[in-house]
Amino acid sequence: MSVASNFRPSGARLWDSLMEFSRIGATAKGGNNRQTLTELDGEARALLQRQAEAAGALLSLDRLGNMALTRPGRDPSRRPVAIGSHLDTQPTGGKFDGVLGVLAGLEILRALDEAGIETEAPVMLINWTNEEGARFSPPMMGSGGAMGIFPEPEVLAKTDSAGAAFGAELARIGWAGSADPAALQGLEAYFELHIEQGPVLERLGLDLGIVTHALAQHWFEVVVTGEEAHGGSSMAGRRDAMMGAAEMMLAIEAAALAAGARATVGRATLHPDSRNVVPGRVWFSLDTRHDDEHKLAALAATLRAEAASIGARRGLSIAVEDFWISPATLFATPLVTRLREAAVARGIAFQEMPTAIGHDAVYCARRVPSVMLFCPCHGGISHNEAESITPAWAEAGLLVMADAVLATAGVARG
Repeated sequence: MSVASNFRPSGARLWDSLMEFSRIGATAKGGNNRQTLTELDGEARALLQRQAEAAGALLSLDRLGNMALTRPGRDPSRRPVAIGSHLDTQPTGGKFDGVLGVLAGLEILRALDEAGIETEAPVMLINWTNEEGARFSPPMMGSGGAMGIFPEPEVLAKTDSAGAAFGAELARIGWAGSADPAALQGLEAYFELHIEQGPVLERLGLDLGIVTHALAQHWFEVVVTGEEAHGGSSMAGRRDAMMGAAEMMLAIEAAALAAGARATVGRATLHPDSRNVVPGRVWFSLDTRHDDEHKLAALAATLRAEAASIGARRGLSIAVEDFWISPATLFATPLVTRLREAAVARGIAFQEMPTAIGHDAVYCARRVPSVMLFCPCHGGISHNEAESITPAWAEAGLLVMADAVLATAGVARG
């Protein structure tokens, strides 16, 4: 892999940028609360725009608020080679989830500008709107809308827990654009650097993960309906929705372990939510994931059969409804190869691995040749104010991605 000798992305400057952005929405415990389409999100966006434009990029803002900051290339027939991730966080998020990938892209633009390198293809930095899905659900709305997974009107109409609409909030903070999100389906390639959000790389003592594919995901909403009763009534004959839900959750755990899958009950609500009333209704979310789509489908069938069995035995109605499905997704083999070659050339220890977590790159991969890199994180901790990485890990990901991006975009000669 040939890379221009004067192309020198700075790990130190990347780290300084990470610390600068971490002050926007900083929490008392050292993390970040910079939820999507808030004033703090708008502040971070404005800072990114100023810094990317100072490095020679031009902003295009689409109707979903996705920011595309493009440094022109020499060849007008070439499509952009993009780098991206997200600036929004969880309510008690860390300083690196998402923002690492955005600021690594910013550092690549800066290094190209400083070296005076003209690339053949344009190089684009993307900040996707609402990757986290903390305020507006589901996650990855910006990339999903751009790649045609979600209809644009549906995204704009989504509301948060207070009833505020996505589109109205986007306009309120001043980041509603006019560009067509679908234009981003015309990228030549898409690269994303992200923290692993798992412990594998740290445990193995590796500096980098090259992501080859994403696991299939199937999310459900489960509603258990029984009958309210006084807490002092006899246990015999109760139609207790909470006890049925508890048994269903244990059945989910057993079935997932048997299938080699991953299953998570992340949210639950019960009605009427009174200390001395037997619950008549319980709702809970269920997130399942597996390498093999067929095994994931078999797990879904098992869970529905368990629901029918538990419901019949306890006199309950248990409905298991689909909420969101994402197929197993392969990343582009040529881009995986390019990252592998860059890591070998740099002498950076890495492992090829899947991602079990949804990322913007997973949606991009359905329309655009895409790939991901993972940076280790301490203890695998993420979506947590204690989220932590080292400057050396961040720099390793930056350098490998920068080399692969430049090799893909090409250096103009003569």
